[in-house]
Amino acid sequence: MDNYQNPQVVSRSEWLSARRQLLLHEKALTHQRDELSKARRALPWVRVEQDYRFEGPEGRLNLAELFAGRSQLLVYHFMFGEDWEEGCPGCSFLADHFDGANLHLAHHDVSLVAVSRAPYAQFQAFRQRMGWKFPWVSSHASSFNQDFGVGGKGSDQYNYAPYSGEETELPGLSVFYRDADGMLFHTYSSFARGLDILVGTYNFLDLMPKGRNEEGTMDWVRHHDRYEDVAQPPHCCHE
Repeated sequence: MDNYQNPQVVSRSEWLSARRQLLLHEKALTHQRDELSKARRALPWVRVEQDYRFEGPEGRLNLAELFAGRSQLLVYHFMFGEDWEEGCPGCSFLADHFDGANLHLAHHDVSLVAVSRAPYAQFQAFRQRMGWKFPWVSSHASSFNQDFGVGGKGSDQYNYAPYSGEETELPGLSVFYRDADGMLFHTYSSFARGLDILVGTYNFLDLMPKGRNEEGTMDWVRHHDRYEDVAQPPHCCHE
């Protein structure tokens, strides 16, 4: 039973004692997170040899052009299949956090771009409906998704483990670096729960008495314009 359903009610002094004890755990976790981030940055790099092509608002462009003049690029692999009319609610939940972050990332040598497998024209109506401004391009007819671990059905691995699921689209993030000579490198990728780091809303919920209060990951999430339409269940993966 969650604590909020049967809370222990104590005096203020007893609460302060318990809170100070928890603070020790919080500080330890902060230090562990710092060490994890340091280890992530210390991973070896892989040079990107393939000339990946994408479609954006001004036509065809390559991976180097996604950097928009910066040296660091974070690609979010947004689940939007070739025959879909709207994006995955879970990916949309993450994407709702992108524009605010991009206001700052763009001034700190980082470009954040979403990439989907659907043709570019196919997700423009949905993008307009959601009101997003972040760069979002298509990798249609490219092996980009497959090569960076989000190939879905037909792939033999996902999240660095054997995969035999039926989902045609899978989420993930990939990080790239461009050096002064223009060479491109893949430095990091993450999938599944590893994407929680992009979801600021979860950080708020983790502070609350009920926590995330979900039976399955993001099972309560809707597109942000559909929270009143509770009769329509979310589907993150389309057949």
